[in-house]
Amino acid sequence: MTITTRVFNEQTGSPFIIEAEGPSGDCPSGDCRLSELSAWKQEHSDFIQQKLLEHGAILVRNFGIDSLAHFNDFLGDFRHATLLDYAGGNSPRTKLLKGIYTSTEYPQEHFISLHNEFSYNDQWPEHLFFCCVTPPVKDGNTLIADGRKVLALLDPEVIEMFEQRKVTYIRNMHDGSGFFGPSWQETFETEDKDKVSEFCKKSNIDFEWKKDGGLKTTQLGLGVATHPITKEKAWFNQADQFHVSNHPRDYYDAMVDMCDGKLDELPQHACFGDGTEMTNEVLDSIRNAFKQLTIYFPWQKGDALILDNVLMAHGRAPFSGARKILVAMS
Repeated sequence: MTITTRVFNEQTGSPFIIEAEGPSGDCPSGDCRLSELSAWKQEHSDFIQQKLLEHGAILVRNFGIDSLAHFNDFLGDFRHATLLDYAGGNSPRTKLLKGIYTSTEYPQEHFISLHNEFSYNDQWPEHLFFCCVTPPVKDGNTLIADGRKVLALLDPEVIEMFEQRKVTYIRNMHDGSGFFGPSWQETFETEDKDKVSEFCKKSNIDFEWKKDGGLKTTQLGLGVATHPITKEKAWFNQADQFHVSNHPRDYYDAMVDMCDGKLDELPQHACFGDGTEMTNEVLDSIRNAFKQLTIYFPWQKGDALILDNVLMAHGRAPFSGARKILVAMS
C-alpha cells in the first residue's frame, strides 16, 4: 500500500487529502490499513499538523474507517486531547460510545447551515472528527468553509459589529412535553435539574428555570476568533444559524407570530451582545459569503474528516437514502 497526499481542489484549497492506494501489507482489511496509517502518522505528525493549520481540514481516504470500532481506533491515533461529551449542544444526536455520536439527526431534507461547533460557549472543541459508515445515495455532503476567507469577503463594518459587540445566544428548552425544539433533558443528557444548574454555573451560562418546567439559557459568544497557534483571525459564531430568519419565510412568520414578536421566547435566537437585534441584511450578507465559499466533497465509505474548529465552519446538505456519519470532538 502506498500513502499519497494532495489537495482535493487547488482552487478552494481544502480539504487536504491523505489517501491509501494499492494493496495493504498481508491483508486488505480495514484493520491492516489502519495499522499502516498509524505508523505513517507517527512519522509525519508535524507534517499533518502543518497541513491542518494551512488547509483547515484533512480528509483521510481508503483506510477502511467504516465502523464505530474502526473510528474509535482512528481517534486513538489522531486526537490530541480527551474526547468531549455533547452535553449542552443544540443538535439532536445519539451517543454511541463515550465521546462518539451520530451526526445531527435532522430530517434528510433539511439543510444545516455552516457554523463552528460550540461557538456559543466560552469553551469549544479544538478539533472535530467525522467518519462515513454509510454514504448517502445522493448529496448529503458535509459542507465546509474557511472562516479566514469569510472575513475577507464580509464588509468591514459587519466584521466590526461582531468583533466588538459579540453575540448573545438565547435558548428556550421545554421539559419534554413541548413540540418545538429540544428538551433540556435531551440537551444536557440528564434528568437532574441540579446537575444542569451546576453545569450552567461552571460554563458561565445564565439560566432561568421556568414555571412550566422549561429552561431558558443565555450565553455570550465571540463573533470573530483568533486562532491560538497561527494567530489568524477567523469568522467564528453561529449567529445566522440561531436566528429565526435562517428558516423558510412561512416558518419564520409562524414562529414570530407564535411568540407575539418576542424573539427571545423562541426555541433559539441570536442577537448582539448588547441586546440589539441583527438586521436581515447583515445576516444575509453572512449567508452569501458562506454560499460563495462552501466546499462540497462527496463522502465515500470509510472516509474520515478532521477539522480545525476555529478555522473551518461546517454544515450539511440535504440528502436521499441512508446516511450514517459519526462525529467526535476533542
